[in-house]
Amino acid sequence: MAAPMETAPLSKDLDTNHEEGEQLESEELDDTPGPAEPRVRDTPMDMSFEAGVNTIAFHPSRDILAAGDVDGDVFVYSYSCVEYENKELWSSGHHLKSCRDVAFSSDGQQLFTVSKDKSIHILNVEEGKLVKRITKAHESALNRLLLIDENLFATGDDSGMLKVWDLRRGTAFMEMKNHEEYISDMVIDQNKKMLLTASGDGTMGVFNIKRRKFELLSEYQNGDLTSISIMKRGRKVACGSSEGTIYLFNWNGFGATSDRFAIKAESIDCMLPITDSIVCTGSMDGIIRAVSILPNRVIGTVGQHPGEPIEQLAKSRDGRFLASCAHDQKVKFWDASNIGSIVVDVYRKRKKNRQLTALSKKAFGGADDFFADLKEDREESKEKEVEQEDEEDSDSDDSDSD
Repeated sequence: MAAPMETAPLSKDLDTNHEEGEQLESEELDDTPGPAEPRVRDTPMDMSFEAGVNTIAFHPSRDILAAGDVDGDVFVYSYSCVEYENKELWSSGHHLKSCRDVAFSSDGQQLFTVSKDKSIHILNVEEGKLVKRITKAHESALNRLLLIDENLFATGDDSGMLKVWDLRRGTAFMEMKNHEEYISDMVIDQNKKMLLTASGDGTMGVFNIKRRKFELLSEYQNGDLTSISIMKRGRKVACGSSEGTIYLFNWNGFGATSDRFAIKAESIDCMLPITDSIVCTGSMDGIIRAVSILPNRVIGTVGQHPGEPIEQLAKSRDGRFLASCAHDQKVKFWDASNIGSIVVDVYRKRKKNRQLTALSKKAFGGADDFFADLKEDREESKEKEVEQEDEEDSDSDDSDSD
C-alpha cells in the first residue's frame, strides 16, 4: 500500500511564492523618483554680488576665487562645476573704500588687497583674519598690486607713484614717480629683475628693482595704456590701450614700439596671457576676445558680459577656466581649455565683416548661447524682408514699364 501524500509543505511553498510575487510586484509599481543627481557643468555657475566687482584672483593650489568690490568688501569663494556648489567661505569689510586689486601669495596662505583708501591689507586665507595692515601706504589712492616673490611686492597708485615693499622690513625700499598719470598694470620678468609698468599717461615704464633704479619711459602712445604682458618667451612686451590698440615692444627696445594693431574694439581695458602667443582682452563692449600676437590677429570670442565694461580677467591654476568681472555685478567663468591648442595660420587673413568665431559654448554664437536662435530668426526675417522688398521693386518696375 502506497504511503499517503504530504500536502502541508506544498501549501507553505505556494504561500511563500505568493508573498514573494506580491513583494516583487509592489517594488515594480513603486515609481517614486529618488533624489536627482546634481548636474555637472562645463564651467562653474556665475557668482552674483551686491556691488560691482573690480578685481578677481584664483588661488594657486585650490578651487578658490577671491573678489574685491567697489564698496571695499573682499569675498573668498570655493567654486565647483557641480551645479549650485559655489560657496562663500568668508568676507572682509576692512577697507573703507573700493578694493581695486587682490592677489594670493605663491603658497596660497595669504591674500593681499589694495584699496582706494590708500591702504594695503594682508589676510589669512583660511579664516579671513587681518594679518597686517599698512595704512596710508601711498599719498594717492592705490590702483595696482604685483607680488614679486615671498618677500617683495609692488604697488602703483593714481598719481603714477611706484613703490616696492619688503615684508621682512615692513617698509618700501623703492619709491619712484616717473609717470604723470595712474599706474594701470605691472609685470615682472622671469628673473625678477625688470619691472614694467603701464600708465594712463600713455607710456610704459621700465624699472630695475635689483639695482633700485628707474631705467626709461617709452614714447607716448595714443590713449591710456591699460594693461601689459610679457610674450614670446620674454622677447616681446604687449600693451593694451584705451583706444583698442595693442602696442608691441621688443625686449631691450622699450623706447619705441616695434609693431601695433587694432582689434576693432572700442577699448582694451584688461589683458591676460593665456599662452606665450595668445592673450585674452576685456573691453568696454563687454566682449572677451582671444588675440594672437605675431601673427597679429583676433582669433575669436571666449565670452561676454553684454554691454557691460569688463574690469579684470583671471586664469585658474590649471588653465582650464577663465574668470571675468564686469559692471553687471557678476563674476563669470569660461572654458579656456582649448585656447592653448589653437594654431593660427600665418598666411590666412580673416574676412572683413565676418562674425568672430565662438571659442567656448557660452560665447556669442556658441552651442550654449541663449541668443543664437534669436540671431538666426532675425537673420531669416531680414532675408524675408529683403526678398519682399525685391519683389515690390520688381512689381513697381513692371508697372512703370507699362
